[in-house]
This record gives sequence, structure tokens and C-alpha cells, in this order.
Amino acid sequence: MEKVVLAYSGGLDTSFCAVYLSKVKQLEVHAVMVNLGGFSNEEIAKTEERVYQLGVKSFHVIDDAENYYEKCIKYLIFGNVLKNNTYPLSVSSERVFQATAIAGYAKEIGAKAIAHGSTGAGNDQVRFDSIFQILLPEIEIITPIRDLKLSRNAEIEFLKQNGFEINFEKSQYSINEGLWGTSVGGKETLTSNLSLLETAYPTQVSKTEHEEMSITFEKGEIKAVNDEEFSKPIEAIQKIQEIAQAFGIGRDTHVGDTIIGIKGRVSFEAAAPLIILKAHHLLEKHTLTKNQLLIKDQLSLSYGNYLHDGLVLDPVMKDFEALFESSQKTVNGKVKILLKPYHFSLIGIESPNDLMSSEFGSYGEMNKTWTEADVKGFSKIYSNALSIYYQVNNMK
Repeated sequence: MEKVVLAYSGGLDTSFCAVYLSKVKQLEVHAVMVNLGGFSNEEIAKTEERVYQLGVKSFHVIDDAENYYEKCIKYLIFGNVLKNNTYPLSVSSERVFQATAIAGYAKEIGAKAIAHGSTGAGNDQVRFDSIFQILLPEIEIITPIRDLKLSRNAEIEFLKQNGFEINFEKSQYSINEGLWGTSVGGKETLTSNLSLLETAYPTQVSKTEHEEMSITFEKGEIKAVNDEEFSKPIEAIQKIQEIAQAFGIGRDTHVGDTIIGIKGRVSFEAAAPLIILKAHHLLEKHTLTKNQLLIKDQLSLSYGNYLHDGLVLDPVMKDFEALFESSQKTVNGKVKILLKPYHFSLIGIESPNDLMSSEFGSYGEMNKTWTEADVKGFSKIYSNALSIYYQVNNMK
């Protein structure tokens, strides 16, 4: 039997693929789950119990969370990256790193093909396909759901006919849970006017009392949460998520342009990513210069777009990352955050690199570094070019 590596997540789409490839196509299916920090040991164990019932030959887990953080999440934080000022690129960033790890495993076991469960209407098909074609240009790519043009209801019916029972009510929603947030797609996100049902979110609200939290950064990376130090930033991210997700913080719906040129809509919950990005950005506003902030804003937009579109292997990404990393030398300090149901607010920062230091004056109150005459001269020179333009052109 021909070997095929299946990118497996345990959801409806990849469960369908496992049965279809093994039972219908008679292929030797090697299911691979790439854990980027979104799966617990218990979840992986349950997935392994189920997956062999679907007819696969083997099940392999690749733990690539540290690599994912070092090569992606770190730079999303350094760049304060939010796609369309809304979406923290939760699934977008994961897919290309999952594809890279899967390509490596397919090469290792000598597979002739790689399969994934993407549909023909979304971004993931391009992300997976392009990574596989770059790293393994000769390998066959099999995409049953895309090729057969299946709806989720058709997948459910197929599994029922083949004797497989799963939580079909839950399967009405496509849920992708990861370290950097959880995306949720369903019938509401296929419209332009409906919001996701409260019950569709994986995390239900259980905290109602306000709670303060602090995040300590060192050179832009998280070192402590509520003064508890972490040697691994991933553990700090998970701690923030554990504290904040029960408030229902970080829920939103993202609308954007897909790689294939149509508009797409997806809901998500990402308490830790949104809190971290906003806290980090506030600290940067206190510790970076005006021009550092300006150029970073411009580059972050491009970096997020390229990552979203699956171009993580483009050499220009390393150029962006080099600037981001260089900018973090003075991004040190503690940010205080107030958590509330469905919302959070930033209280303030403490930093040895705070450029608002009272040693140089207080905005709107007094200064200690210039005279009244200095300001008059500066203002005259500052407005001189435009003053000439308005006078020459008789403009008022």
C-alpha cells in the first residue's frame, strides 16, 4: 500500500480524511499531529485512542512548540502584529509551521503523498500546498474535502455510514485551538450580519469579579506574570491564558481578504495574545523613540500580511525579524492590566527605560531642558517651509 502522511488535528475534516483515505482509497495512512502548544497531554492521549479506529496505520505527534515560539510568536509580539487591527493570526501562523514539520516527517518515512483536510474556499489550502511544494516539490498532495467539494454535513453523513460516531452537534463548528488563540467558524461566520452564539465559544465565562494582573517584559519577551518568573515564554503565555480566558476576554470576529481573493469571516477567542500584544505595545510607547514606533508600525502591517498569506519562507521575513529584534533592547518593565468580563484595560507601566521620566519635565506642566526663547525659535523654524508655501500661493 502506498504511504500517505495525513496532517491530523482530530476534528471533523481530518477524521473524514483518515477514513476516506484508508477505507475508500486503500492507502497506508500515517496520521501526524503537530503540537504547537495548543494540545494538552490528555487531549493527545484521547486523540490517539480515537484515531486508530479510523483505520490509520500509525499516529505520530511532533512537539514543535518551542520552535513555533522562537521563529514566529516572538516576532508577532515584537511587532505588535494584528491582522486588520483585529486578528492575532492564531491559525494563520500555526498552519505554515505545522506544514513544515509534516513535510519533514513525510520525507523521514519515505511517504509518496501528503494529505490535508482543507476545503477549496479558505486560506489553509494555499498555506499547506505552498509549503509542501517548496520543501517537497515532487510529492503528491491529496485533498479529499477540496476535491470532492464536501460540506460539513456531507462529512458527518459519510462518517455515520461508516460506523463512526463523534459529537456531531459540536462538529457544526470548525474549532482550531492553539497557543496563540482559538478560531471558530460556523454558519454565523458565513454571513455578514450574524454574531457567533455564546455557546459556540470553547471557553465559557466563569469569572465576573475584576482582577489585576501584571506582565513583566525583558527585551520584549515575557519573563514574569504576577511576579511569577518563567524560564520559557510559552509557559508564561499559557499562564496568562489560564488567568484571563475565563473572563471571555479576546473574543471578536475578523473580516479580511483571503489569499485566493474573496472575503472571509472567522470568529476567535484569544485572551492571552490580545492582552500580551496590547501590554507590549504600551510598554514600547514608553520606551521606544518616535521613529522606532513609526517604522515598526509600517513593517508590522507587511509582516502580518505575508505571514497570513503563508510566505513565512520568503527571505524578506528574516529582514523584518532582524529589525524587530533590534528594537527590543530597551523594552523592559512591568505592565499592569485590569481584567473584567469580556474586556480588559491597561493601567500603566513601570520601566527603567521609561522616556516619560520626570527628570526631564512633565508634559503640559513644566520642562527642565529648554527655555521659552528656545521654543519660540523652534516653532518659527518648524513652520517656515509651510509658511513660505502658503505665502507664495496666496493661500489662507
